[in-house]
Amino acid sequence: MNRRVVITGQGSINPLGHSASATMQAMAEGRCAIGPLDIRDVDRLQIGIAGQVRGYDEAAHFGRQELVLYDRFAQFALLAGREAMAQSGLDVNAQDPTRTGVVLGTSGGGLQTQDENYRLVYEEGKNRVHPFVVPRLMNNSATSHLSMTYGAQGPSFTVATACASSNHAMGMAFNLIRAGMVDAMLTGGSESMLVFGGIKAWEGLRVMSKDACRPFSATRNGMVQGEGAAVFVFEDYEHARARGAEILAEVIGFAMTSDASDIVMPSRAGAARTISGALKDAGLNPSDVGYINAHGTGTAANDKTECGAVRDAFGAAADDLMISSTKSMHGHLIGGTGAVELLACIMALRDGIIAPTVGYEEPDPECDLDVVPNEARKAKVDVAMSNAFAFGGMNAVLALRAAP
Repeated sequence: MNRRVVITGQGSINPLGHSASATMQAMAEGRCAIGPLDIRDVDRLQIGIAGQVRGYDEAAHFGRQELVLYDRFAQFALLAGREAMAQSGLDVNAQDPTRTGVVLGTSGGGLQTQDENYRLVYEEGKNRVHPFVVPRLMNNSATSHLSMTYGAQGPSFTVATACASSNHAMGMAFNLIRAGMVDAMLTGGSESMLVFGGIKAWEGLRVMSKDACRPFSATRNGMVQGEGAAVFVFEDYEHARARGAEILAEVIGFAMTSDASDIVMPSRAGAARTISGALKDAGLNPSDVGYINAHGTGTAANDKTECGAVRDAFGAAADDLMISSTKSMHGHLIGGTGAVELLACIMALRDGIIAPTVGYEEPDPECDLDVVPNEARKAKVDVAMSNAFAFGGMNAVLALRAAP
């Protein structure tokens, strides 16, 4: 028999705020954190905007010996994990530590470290780099450091499926607990690829906006990158209840598919198949769902494809859905984006506040859903879903229910 899975802790640092509560407050206010990009050699880039984590002082959070080991993406994951664990009250070592694990998503891993050291070797001609460059840049470093920080000796690994990484990671955590392999998991995602080389590579794809992220609007002209992390404590329901933990929401379904069609273009059929799979896994009817946090990148192809997929999966019930993209506020966090966006789902379920799609200017007939334009909305929601449809045709959709 499958076990029930609940969320007992949440933490985040991202362009909207340095905590989960600050992030939710900003989402409720419809605040946009996208602004001028502040990195080295920005004048050589065509793209000059991003969702950056501002006002962040790494030395205020970590010691010098720790910073030698932690790339910026790992720092973000550790801070988010610290907040989530504090809220959850979970003591890994008060029980069998092999019953708690860590699974995070990231696409680029330690790109800050990589970019800095490429400069040293190729630009400055240095023949040696710091011995901890590899431990800093490897994709699993954030997962490993969280595991070591809390003594979690259970299944721990990192998922890299581009923009679906954190949804895949959280889906894996959900399935591990549901199957009885573990009692609790730290899960979510982190990303920090706002470096010269990273932005220059994305410019080559010609999918980036130079002025704003406007999902679902007829005037949309591309995505805007962001950075940050969100980490959650997923836990077996009976385990959480036995220790008196506060339950934020219940995870009830997950599906993942591959389009097997194109390396960059989204597939309406693939996205619809994944949404339908999550509904089936959760035992839901389409009419049960009140809110979807969309992948909603603000590109011409993604937004119309996603809206078509929602219509295919939900049928007539699509007309009663609210669907919004918080990427319009914090940017696209790539491998960390699904994790930060799960906060919008939890806010909808717990607080009855639907995060808006800001920057919306003009209706697009191919995106004819209720996209909650520009202003947050009060509404009672019992079930929410979170979509992630990545480059490479990697799709992952989660379903959540209000806390039991």
